[in-house]
Amino acid sequence: MTATAGLKEAGRRQTAALLAFLLVQTLGTVFFVGDVIGDLREDPTSVHFIFEAGVTAALVLGIVFGAFALRRTIELLRAQEQALDVARGALGEVIETQFQAWALTPAERDVGFLALKGLDVAEIAELRGAAQGTVRAQLTRIYAKAGVSGRAQFAAFFVEDLLGQGVPASVG
Repeated sequence: MTATAGLKEAGRRQTAALLAFLLVQTLGTVFFVGDVIGDLREDPTSVHFIFEAGVTAALVLGIVFGAFALRRTIELLRAQEQALDVARGALGEVIETQFQAWALTPAERDVGFLALKGLDVAEIAELRGAAQGTVRAQLTRIYAKAGVSGRAQFAAFFVEDLLGQGVPASVG
């Protein structure tokens, strides 16, 4: 499971838990409303009736506020998912544009994408049906075209671009 899928699943579980809580609260409120109506017929001025009516009113308000909070949470989760999808697509476009600027071959592009996804040389070679030496040579050419010394700087190039700022020349 990817981190994104894990976050989405956690959001779904949170929403389901809030919905279940709201449902239980609604069932309790229905019970109390029935009880208050029964008590209203018997003695509407008793302390017991007034207390139950207040508790029931608080439960109704809790359901209303809970429903609004649940709706807001669902809308927020949807907005975050949309923003993440946009960012993911934008990063893909940035990477593709930079690969074109570096004039990477189609094979180098594939290897570059796989390297950015965190796969090691052996995994890339297996996926591409190539020798590990070939993948190492392709990575060396990619790094040379990018003007970086290795995988960490290669990945950092795109992270810096995504964040909109470069690494400071000197720290301190």
